[in-house]
Amino acid sequence: MRITSSLAPLLLSIGLASVSVQSHAQVSEAQAASLGKELTPMGAQMAGNADGSIPAWSGKWRGTPPQVTFDGTGHKRPDPYANEKPMLTITAQNMDRYANKLSDGQKALFKRYPQTYRIVVYPSHRDFRYSQEVENNIRYNALNAQLAEGGYGVTNAFGASPFPIPKNGYELIWNHNLPSRAWKEEATYLMALTLANGNRVFEKMRYQILSAWDNPKGTPEQYNGTQAYSMLTTLEPPRKKGEIYLTNEFSNPVVNPRQSWQYAPGTRRVRRAPTVGYDTPYGVGGFRVMDEDRLFNGAPDRYEWKLVGKQEMYIPYNNYALDDPNQNLDTVLTDKGHVNPDVVRYELHRVWVVEGTLRPGSRHVYAKRRLYLDEDSWTAALADNYDGKGQLWRTNVQTSVYAYEIQAFHPRVAIYHDLLAGSYLADRLINGQGSTARLNDSDFDVGFFTAGNLRKLGQ
Repeated sequence: MRITSSLAPLLLSIGLASVSVQSHAQVSEAQAASLGKELTPMGAQMAGNADGSIPAWSGKWRGTPPQVTFDGTGHKRPDPYANEKPMLTITAQNMDRYANKLSDGQKALFKRYPQTYRIVVYPSHRDFRYSQEVENNIRYNALNAQLAEGGYGVTNAFGASPFPIPKNGYELIWNHNLPSRAWKEEATYLMALTLANGNRVFEKMRYQILSAWDNPKGTPEQYNGTQAYSMLTTLEPPRKKGEIYLTNEFSNPVVNPRQSWQYAPGTRRVRRAPTVGYDTPYGVGGFRVMDEDRLFNGAPDRYEWKLVGKQEMYIPYNNYALDDPNQNLDTVLTDKGHVNPDVVRYELHRVWVVEGTLRPGSRHVYAKRRLYLDEDSWTAALADNYDGKGQLWRTNVQTSVYAYEIQAFHPRVAIYHDLLAGSYLADRLINGQGSTARLNDSDFDVGFFTAGNLRKLGQ
């Protein structure tokens, strides 16, 4: 990968060269002092790029920006940039002009769907910032966080990405796995699989998630290693209605693997579900695998992770139009192998590039994975996944918004493209429902996420 000259000094200063993943990961006080100066409080480059197409970070808005009116959690979030016009549209016919800012997956989508796929690019913005608590947490993490043995977990960190000044690929993967998100999330989401012939299959699920990692009243000293609890209830299709899955996730998933329980309405019984993760099929028709929720999640131990570099790329950003609960679902979904390009906003941003190569002796349907992490939120916006023959198989997109009510970037609709089959899956859709997820506004607590309560819910 080509690294621009303006980024090279930064990468050299943080030790882009090979770093033992068993080494202490903390940075010095002098390095941490760059947070809020040369680097943003979250660890991104403060400055824009040379031609101004990526602006300097302003961080001028924490919460709802002054030009919009927001009614609170569960309601539509107004787009602060709704009046902007596209700067350019990238198509199969002009993609070569922008090739150095496109992923292999984006290029493959242009080639697979030359008449319909396009990337609509708007002005880039870096106006939002996280809550003060999150900024405090990430500075604490910079000085204290460590990788567990092998890089397979994180210790001495809490409430934000652990490594704001990363030195290797394992630290980047954990920045992505453990960013600041909602403390509580409750929503009804739709998952839609569109096949190459245009046929479509849906599933509707109720999500209830409590992220212990993001407890606003928590502290690093109190954190017990449980990352998140979730209760997922199937509402549609009728043959699966009433199925409930309870899951506990941990910040060292190799030492403490995911724990799951299932309620089956047919038997009216709760049973311990088999350990699922890695490449266990998931979703409508088993279209994607378990560890590509939000493009990657869970245990990283089956791959060797390499920090490739930093790059300017066109990535989905400020996706308020796609996340509009009043938007007609038929406007969003097409039968062309991808969602409607006109509802996905792209901007030029800097991304960290991290690559995972399957370890000898390990098994996974993806032999190589490449993720592109937005420098301002530490979460992946794009992912390319390759099969055992080295062929690009699936390319995935994670859209996001800044959620005013939690003062944080929030992952929204994820889109998974099977380049070989010509089908795609759109996950966590809210279009046509009239309301969004409720964030940090639910009354459940840790006691809700127990096998005993699962039995009560199933009755």
